[in-house]
Amino acid sequence: VQLQAFGGGLVQAGGSLSLSCAASGTTNSIKAMGWFRQAPGKEREFVAAIRRSGSSTSYADSVKGRFTISAEYGKSTVYLRMNSLRPEDTAVYYCALTAGSFLRIPTLGVSYDYWGQGTQVTVSS
Repeated sequence: VQLQAFGGGLVQAGGSLSLSCAASGTTNSIKAMGWFRQAPGKEREFVAAIRRSGSSTSYADSVKGRFTISAEYGKSTVYLRMNSLRPEDTAVYYCALTAGSFLRIPTLGVSYDYWGQGTQVTVSS
């Protein structure tokens, strides 16, 4: 399985950006897709994820109410709409997917099996 992310860029604080990530290969085992981010000098952190079955979602507290995750599993594609962006949202954003079973949507990176290459999001103040 390969993941490719699109849509990063430079935006002013308060602006919006949309990211997308498409998976290719054997994708019928996908159970959830999500986004993580890593800012310079910081550890990778969970942003949002969406379950394939039922489409339930999970968000980091820092992005709740500002970011929206969605997916078209028929296209093996996950999206992240980011509104009201802040300078602290600046990071490399990575998409990921998991084929594992879970009760709650995983928020730890180790729970995800495949990762995209990352796309830079820069928010200027």
